[in-house]
Amino acid sequence: MIGFRVFLFTAVALLFVSVGGLVSAQDKPYRTVSVAKGLVHPWGMAFLPDGRMLVTERPGRLRIVSPDGTVSEPVSGLPEIAAVGQGGLLDVVLHPDFANNNLVYLSFAEPGAGGQGTAVARGRLEGNALKDVETIFSQKPKLSGGLHFGSRLVFAPDGTLYISMGDRGQMQRSQDNRNHQGTIARVNDDGSIPKDNPFVDSKDALPEIYTYGNRNVQGMALNPKTGVVWAQEHGPRGGDEVNILKSGANYGWPAITYGINYDGSVITNERKRAGMEQPVLHWTPSIAPSGMTFYDGDKFPDWKGDIFVGALRDRNLRRVKLDGDREAGQETLLDELGERIRDVRTGPDGYLYVLTDSPDGQIIRLEPK
Repeated sequence: MIGFRVFLFTAVALLFVSVGGLVSAQDKPYRTVSVAKGLVHPWGMAFLPDGRMLVTERPGRLRIVSPDGTVSEPVSGLPEIAAVGQGGLLDVVLHPDFANNNLVYLSFAEPGAGGQGTAVARGRLEGNALKDVETIFSQKPKLSGGLHFGSRLVFAPDGTLYISMGDRGQMQRSQDNRNHQGTIARVNDDGSIPKDNPFVDSKDALPEIYTYGNRNVQGMALNPKTGVVWAQEHGPRGGDEVNILKSGANYGWPAITYGINYDGSVITNERKRAGMEQPVLHWTPSIAPSGMTFYDGDKFPDWKGDIFVGALRDRNLRRVKLDGDREAGQETLLDELGERIRDVRTGPDGYLYVLTDSPDGQIIRLEPK
């Protein structure tokens, strides 16, 4: 009888009928493969040249995951990390010349006077340790509380590093360029300031700032066709956005937004204002986006050039079809898993990889059926 009930439950799950554009797991063009399990709130991942992966865990651990799913002991040598609220160890990327310098970059919540702030450190990966670790960027000022640290890292084709940061729950700071809250910074690979940054000569702005008026950017990706960095950010209750980053641009938070406060109160009645950017698209109600990639692999030809975004609240993966720089439709994937999707990356093998955000998080690979 127990076996029959299990069979019946499985059959019902597989025959789940499309509702509101969702299709059954049977009808989808992919299958899911669990690459690794047992990760504690995994947040970011980066692919090493030898096929292994670096994976961050928000409580403050960096792991190396082998292709067979073996998860290493924590990598040693990390800086001090404040695992507070939404903060902890966040994103990880490799230096563009990693094959020669072994440099790994980490974003994290850094403790210090006044509280915590988003920071970036780099170190050389040797075995299961980071050596010569140095912090190359620190958010100013540090603030108390556990909200809105961001943070994603992207290297642009010119070798500069983009660092996304949240407003730390203090929304008005996003319009004040004398602090880093609610901005995206752009620095050289050693943390120095590029000479062509938009506010490098301003007395009223920090020189690392590249964009501002951002709320809580937890996804950034390089468009492989144009070499331009795109970003998506959490709105409040509604108003999640996908944006194309432009030097010196103001993305409006909180002066303009398509969302409202979590308690239902109005933040602003304005949706547009001169001098402030409009998003490529916005999600209202909120899907709570995190992680973002442009798919440029060869395993799913129909997905080539599309954006994939993880959804925490909706517990799925969103495919955003593009026509140039405009949205041309959306598709919902992985709803059958019922998992919070924290990050999504295109693997060097052409498959799509996601991280599930839970105390028993997984790396899941999408393969064609």
